[in-house]
Amino acid sequence: MPELNKGMVVLTSTERVRFGERAAQSLKAEAEMMDNKRVFLIASDSLVKNTDEIAQIEAALGERHAGTFSGVQPHVPRTDVMAATEQARDAGADLIVSVGGGSVTDCAKIVPVMLKHDIRNADDMEPYHITVDDAGAMVLPQFDAQDIRTICVPTTLSGGEFNPLSGSTDPVSKHKQGYQERVMAPVSLVLDPAMTVHTPEWLWLSTGVRALDHAIETLQSLHSNDFSDGQAMSALKLLIEGLPRAKADPGDLDARMKCQMGVWQSMLPIIAGVPMGASHAIGHVLGGLCDVPHGYTSCVMSPFVLRWNESVNDHRQATIRDAFGQPNTSASELVDNFIASLGMPRSLSAVDVTEDRFQQVAEYTMDDIWGKTNPRPISEPADVMQILELAK
Repeated sequence: MPELNKGMVVLTSTERVRFGERAAQSLKAEAEMMDNKRVFLIASDSLVKNTDEIAQIEAALGERHAGTFSGVQPHVPRTDVMAATEQARDAGADLIVSVGGGSVTDCAKIVPVMLKHDIRNADDMEPYHITVDDAGAMVLPQFDAQDIRTICVPTTLSGGEFNPLSGSTDPVSKHKQGYQERVMAPVSLVLDPAMTVHTPEWLWLSTGVRALDHAIETLQSLHSNDFSDGQAMSALKLLIEGLPRAKADPGDLDARMKCQMGVWQSMLPIIAGVPMGASHAIGHVLGGLCDVPHGYTSCVMSPFVLRWNESVNDHRQATIRDAFGQPNTSASELVDNFIASLGMPRSLSAVDVTEDRFQQVAEYTMDDIWGKTNPRPISEPADVMQILELAK
């Protein structure tokens, strides 16, 4: 009898996910249910300036609305976290709500920790982020959990709203660093597909590929399990259907909801403890160091990581081929063709990462939280360089 696969599935502190209802109504119901009286919004700048969505939420909250912060920059510079924290502190916030993409979400999840520990300077964030030891294991700093909770209303498909992990970039080192504590996961989420019609097509589709990459890195991992594989397979199928439909008809709210459900399922394995691989590790570095948009990092890395890993995990990649319904075509080719069909960039040069940056990217990847959890072992920067050469 084969040895049983042993492990543990970790759950988050998220209690509810509301879906299919307009965000303003859902947030009003949440604030009333939890009796929050000082709701502070961290919102997408484009939603504030170009739509009435944020104004509708503010109106629905009424006297419970304590203030709105906007203008979080991509990859969440520490200075933006501090600016949002200062305004939330001045507003006497008792609930933080994010409305926007991944950077807005990450910022909103870190702010309550900064409030709890009265952090007022960007340099003082240093003791709170995750580090990596020489063996590649994550070292989680220990600190008291926040008192104020977060609700997330995502408008992209990057998926960070579902987990207790957030990222912020140190403006000096250009490292995008992770922050994690169980209660950093939002107490609830609101999936409003109608809100996402304002999201630029390139951003919606590229972050959808990011979600696809969550599922792909789960299915090719040697540390997954039947629970996580099932979630990832379902996520992959929903995204394979939903993304092309949303591209063909941006008003197809059912397709957008399928994508949102796909993101949710793609995140469950990560939350459960399945480590991601080289696509995510290199992607974090490309974002913080080279300013590549979050979704684009997966567009230009996922197929090439699959190709580089194939010699050690072809049996695992078979599930990816099955999801695309083409078991006799390589997973790397299928994923590459799918990303191309969405009109997304397909190489590092296409996102302005030139070969003179490769060595620094490779070295930084070794310090990433998933730099050493790839199916095909990465033991030195030269291994990363091989992948970057494939993707150039």
